[in-house]
Amino acid sequence: MSASQQARKELALVIKEKFQNAKSVVFVKSNGLTVAEDTELRGEFRKNNVEYKVYKNTLIKYALHDLGITEFDDDLNGPTSVAFGADETGASKVVIDAVKKYSEKFSIKSGYVDGGKIDVNGVKTLAEMPSKEELVAKMLGSLQAPISNFVGVLSAIPRGLVIALNQIAEKKA
Repeated sequence: MSASQQARKELALVIKEKFQNAKSVVFVKSNGLTVAEDTELRGEFRKNNVEYKVYKNTLIKYALHDLGITEFDDDLNGPTSVAFGADETGASKVVIDAVKKYSEKFSIKSGYVDGGKIDVNGVKTLAEMPSKEELVAKMLGSLQAPISNFVGVLSAIPRGLVIALNQIAEKKA
């Protein structure tokens, strides 16, 4: 086996591992981005804990086939970039923002979440959903609201008493 074949196999294993570790993956077509635009876009991906890479389609297919995934064969043609998200919604949110900003140079091919393929509309829907952390925060806020209201009611009693005593003191003075 030649050195280049060995290097390709190793890279395919790295891609396979990225697919296994990612919570979501979005395949995009990026064509014609300037260096400045690409640098800015990669910065946005990094800020949102998303790994953005450009791989050869054959290497992506090899890695996916090794995982038993063949649904993406039709999508893997032409220039393909891959966004690997650490959470379910992060990659799709950044990709959707990039599509809005660079509409003629950047487009969605498909996505992969929870062991299944999603189409362009699925990626858009996923981007609109709150992240797991946001949902947990909302849930905790909902659970905390009755306790906060109860404390507010309990603290109103002494506050009302203080106000009444001040009014009585002012009338006497």
